[in-house]
Amino acid sequence: MVRRFLRNLHSGPLALQLRRFVIVGAVTAGIQQVLLWFFINVAGLFYLLAALVAIEITIVLSYVLNNAWTFQVSKNTGTVEYLAGLLKTNVVRGTAIPIQLGILYALVESGALHSLAAGAKTVGPAVELGALEPLAAAIGPIEPLVANAVAIVVSGLYRYVLDAKWTWGQ
Repeated sequence: MVRRFLRNLHSGPLALQLRRFVIVGAVTAGIQQVLLWFFINVAGLFYLLAALVAIEITIVLSYVLNNAWTFQVSKNTGTVEYLAGLLKTNVVRGTAIPIQLGILYALVESGALHSLAAGAKTVGPAVELGALEPLAAAIGPIEPLVANAVAIVVSGLYRYVLDAKWTWGQ
């Protein structure tokens, strides 16, 4: 499945559309990460609530960008059709929210990312990898950001398939 996905990014009937979807996803993932950081470190929200708000904002942004660019051949035009498409993408992407929040919660609460966030000072005999320590000190806790990045990637293919099939009827 992964090989086919990567092959389809290069060639095939959906190559251009899939590349555009990935670009929009990468841009909105970056925006989601910035929003997550802001909501945690500036607004003081709990990381799961911060993620939920950031996800919903980027769901709307993703729809606007995908409708205008990725799925321009079958884009939703007209007020009713546009709003119906926005509702559909919210349903599709909304079903991915528990997946994304579950992965985020599991990675943060399990401590799986603790050594990374702490700068991995001892990884093997006398290896010092403190490169992330100044970053963590400057931007705040990075576990939620790293965990959210993993969760975005895992839920991305799921969102593409459902959006392409249902929101834009392909």
